[in-house]
Amino acid sequence: MAPLKRKTPEELLLSIAKLHQGRLKILIGAVSGSGKTYHMLREGCQLKQDGIDVVLCAATPLLHAETLEQAGSFERVPSIIWHKNGAEQEDLNLDALLARNAEVVLVDGLAHRNREGAPFKTRLEDVLHLLSKGISVITTINVYELEGVDEIALKWTGIRTPCTVPAHTLELADEVRLIDVSPETMLKRFEEGEPGLHPDPAIALRGNLAVLRELALRLVAEGVNESLEKHREEMGLTGPSGASERILVTAQYHWNGSLYVRRGQQIARRLNGDIIVVSFIDPDKKWSKEEQSFRASIKKLTAKVGGIFEEQPLPSRWSLPTALVRYAEAHQVTRIVMGHSKQSRWQQLWQGSIVDSMLRKLNRIDLFLMADRAEHEGERILPVKQRSDSRKALFHRFSQQEREEQMESMRRGDFTLYIGAAPGVGKTYRMLAEANILFRKGIDVVIGVVETHGREETAVQIGELPVIERQTINYRETTLVEMDVDAIIRRNPDVVLVDELAHTNVPGSLRKKRYEDVIHLLEKGISVVSTMNVQHIESLNDAIEQVTGVRVRETVPDAIIRLADQVELIDVTPQMLQQRMREGKIYAKDKVEQALGAFFTTGNLIALRELALRELADDVDERLEAWDRNQTLRGTLRRREVIFVGVDIHADAERLIRRGFRIAYRLKAQWHVHYVEDGGPWTSEAIHKRDALMKLTERLGGVFEMSKAESRKHIAGTLLTAASRAKATQLIVGQSGRRTWYSILRGNIVRELLQAGRHMDVLIVANRM
Repeated sequence: MAPLKRKTPEELLLSIAKLHQGRLKILIGAVSGSGKTYHMLREGCQLKQDGIDVVLCAATPLLHAETLEQAGSFERVPSIIWHKNGAEQEDLNLDALLARNAEVVLVDGLAHRNREGAPFKTRLEDVLHLLSKGISVITTINVYELEGVDEIALKWTGIRTPCTVPAHTLELADEVRLIDVSPETMLKRFEEGEPGLHPDPAIALRGNLAVLRELALRLVAEGVNESLEKHREEMGLTGPSGASERILVTAQYHWNGSLYVRRGQQIARRLNGDIIVVSFIDPDKKWSKEEQSFRASIKKLTAKVGGIFEEQPLPSRWSLPTALVRYAEAHQVTRIVMGHSKQSRWQQLWQGSIVDSMLRKLNRIDLFLMADRAEHEGERILPVKQRSDSRKALFHRFSQQEREEQMESMRRGDFTLYIGAAPGVGKTYRMLAEANILFRKGIDVVIGVVETHGREETAVQIGELPVIERQTINYRETTLVEMDVDAIIRRNPDVVLVDELAHTNVPGSLRKKRYEDVIHLLEKGISVVSTMNVQHIESLNDAIEQVTGVRVRETVPDAIIRLADQVELIDVTPQMLQQRMREGKIYAKDKVEQALGAFFTTGNLIALRELALRELADDVDERLEAWDRNQTLRGTLRRREVIFVGVDIHADAERLIRRGFRIAYRLKAQWHVHYVEDGGPWTSEAIHKRDALMKLTERLGGVFEMSKAESRKHIAGTLLTAASRAKATQLIVGQSGRRTWYSILRGNIVRELLQAGRHMDVLIVANRM
């Protein structure tokens, strides 16, 4: 429930003014041809069905068949035609639109400069004028047509747009929706020569399409994050949301302060987070020339890496832990980066340990302690050579095993995956719509399993598509149905549609999970199109529980997402999704209020949407880096990392394993999970938990190992010996929910690890539940 807060007079006046304003919705895509106009027209059709008065003006000409079909159902308000450099241009006829006074106007191409003598210089100004008259507008834009983004796009792709809109344009919109399309889909559209698609040669390059797509995903994710923070503030919620990372670096004015900032930048970029640098200073202290130089250097470096720099007064060293924790909490920080203590054990006992004091106060914030690499550079950290492998790959002779792997890959079917933030966003509808297009082109498409959940508009999309009858399985005197994989293989289509990838098959099925069925079909040379929601991604399981309070039981290993040849996001705003829910288009109307008050709350939907956008942006960047390691927007990797996760099978080890995987995956690192036995007896419960942890580690691609300590006192030493043997550069251990720190066994083991493990980075993962 929102806090019962009375609105100020200013807030009341603003709310009243908005009643007279039209609403603005912007559909944003990576490039022209991504489907923005089609989706704009489709939304207009849905509004018309709801009895809303909708007209069309200045829509892109020469559209493909599906878009033309949508456009034909609208009343058109003629635009003003003029020519520039021999090309036909269209301006909005404001007088005609105001005279028509429709409730909604559909307008293509927001980044447009009007003719000389027009009432306003740009289409954006035209749109704002219509909004001021109470007319709502749905419009479209490409990501590189936003000021600021256009410079990034020019740097990475060489693409220069002739017209842009101000950087704050998306903030003017009531809703912003991303129309996501994979580079492979766009390249196919270019190849097939769809009407109206005449791309710049630079745009028609796969790498450039991926860069522009990632820019669009991250830009929308940032906007969603701002709306999430605003919503949480209105609800009186504190602390990090769990949907994004915010890194805080604490740096003092000495020679290694810049190293901490650099390390914080690397973490922030690889985890797609923001970075804040804070320095706690004595307000009465006089700075030496050397300290003034370090201060200027750190401020300059922070600005260079896109961070925020701030100084905070600190009257005494003893108050630093409290001040730092309070600052982190106030700024919704998810991880603090600082250097290892240089105090000896006796100095810490006599003077007190800053880290120990912080650990007792920290809640839901990770602590990252950076090693002093001056003495260990080259021993633990190996430089990653930045090179292009294209020439080597061109002349490399394949071994017999490589030839067999290549041939197997050629025989494998293509895998397309549609991901959404929540049920009801339209994944199944999109899958069926694309299947119908393929079917009309003569491609043999069949339905293996599609769940319409009683949604009429989804059921209509099935149309003439052939359906493979499901098999029946008897389980506990009940007859259940499942997808018939063998029947699909006998039918041997070109493409099969398989809904709900995370589904667990009925006991008695040949394979336990539906994604295993999909892998089997791909191996048989059958292409698969499938769907899933972001909450079913294995490594996001803990983040999803933090965001929604719901532990998702059915998950899909991250490797399955990476297996997909194409991954596309079906983006829907929370407002649209909740409206569809109220209209009974997702669940039965008797379940609507329950769903809106539980999983489909505004806060949950915003956070899930941000997670989906960021996850797919990272996936795009990983693929981009696989094509060209110098073309990653998150920055190239300068060091080779080895991640080492220490777990206690009696604690929340699964969360640590998932966290270790996500860090290792983004750092392109090897990773190990290690458990140290203390010599106690193995109970059946402990054996079951150990086996589950081993399976989870293997499923995520890590190595699970065990060793035995002589006694409890030797657990920390045994763990560090194993980490050193693996050449670990980062040790990950966990925080207890009782604020008593332990990693492998109960006791103050973290203090021992920090004391003896200063040659490696140590991440203490917070309990955020």
